[in-house]
Amino acid sequence: MSHNQNQTALAANQASNRPRAVVLLSGGLDSTTVLAIARQQGYEPYALSFHYGQRHVVELKRAEQVAAALGAAGHAVIDIDLRKFGGSALTDDIAVPKSRSDEQIATGIPVTYVPARNTIFLSFALAWAETLGAYDIFVGVNALDYSGYPDCRPEYIEAFERMANLATKAGVEGKQLLKIHAPLISMSKGQIIETGLALGIDYSITSSCYDPGPNGEPCGECDSCLLREKGFREASKTDPLPASFGRV
Repeated sequence: MSHNQNQTALAANQASNRPRAVVLLSGGLDSTTVLAIARQQGYEPYALSFHYGQRHVVELKRAEQVAAALGAAGHAVIDIDLRKFGGSALTDDIAVPKSRSDEQIATGIPVTYVPARNTIFLSFALAWAETLGAYDIFVGVNALDYSGYPDCRPEYIEAFERMANLATKAGVEGKQLLKIHAPLISMSKGQIIETGLALGIDYSITSSCYDPGPNGEPCGECDSCLLREKGFREASKTDPLPASFGRV
């Protein structure tokens, strides 16, 4: 989003008198659900996505579709190259784990963990929130089906929120404390899907796969695909995504 677009969106939002919120949007199932929740709660959502060198860059196309479909007031995509650091199967020449059991997925920190990714993303969200005059940031972290990522835990979100209120002008001046919303933090994947469907989300426009094919088709075997499959099974629903990509 350009400076002029940002100012136009800000002016339109001020006219609506709805509180602004920045929503981290990857284009995946969880962040899409969070965007719908923010809108349902009466916020004017501004979606924030990142091109950070991820191998599953197709998610950005999905994020664009999701932001438009769910009526985001603005959608910014930030370019940062975490491939320079590597250290993750998502940003380095490291194989994405496939066909792991539920027990394996729930044990340890997997190689798909991107070092400090949520801290980096939330810091950008915090900066945009300040310029928008927003006091709310939404993030789709989950502590039940979170694949062992340390930056998806409740204590991490609480710590970042404390830091944010120490590091911002609004927090120091005591105007209003910033709140990090993590509405999915204690939900199972099945509950997340049920919530999203109740809010009218079309999950066929989302992308969850860590290692998609050349046309964005999900591999069906990485941890993220398996957790998504588990969620739809728990919700007794059929995932529309494989059908939308023509998988059999």
